[in-house]
Amino acid sequence: MNTMTQVTYAGFWIRTGAAIIDSILLLLVILPAVAAIYDISIVSALFVSGGLSGALLNYLFPAVAIMLFWIYKSATPGKLLTHTTIVDANTGEKPTPKQFLIRYVGYYLAMLPLFLGIIWVGVDKRKQGWHDKLAQTVVIKSPASK
Repeated sequence: MNTMTQVTYAGFWIRTGAAIIDSILLLLVILPAVAAIYDISIVSALFVSGGLSGALLNYLFPAVAIMLFWIYKSATPGKLLTHTTIVDANTGEKPTPKQFLIRYVGYYLAMLPLFLGIIWVGVDKRKQGWHDKLAQTVVIKSPASK
């Protein structure tokens, strides 16, 4: 895809749905691991966040998993299930690993002011959140799903 004139941008609600799917899938992996490490129930694991293992499971594992999905599929499982994909905002091609890294860090910046940078997807003409703008990416509906 060399042109960005014939794409359908993925809006706020479909992206929210994809994020919810991703969050549930991450919890299905992380909670049993935390419960096993701390020898507690899965319900109690929801409230554990301390220590090195907590940091690895709560921050490093999700970051690595998301980056790998982005690099290899240009989408997370939630985006794959909602038939959306991340592309370079200028060319429509697959973003570079550097763009994906900027996009990931940009999520934290977008969430800081009361999630305004995420909500921005709902008002932007290209449906870009601040993390997308920083990384020069857009999320589009996959060609097969149009």
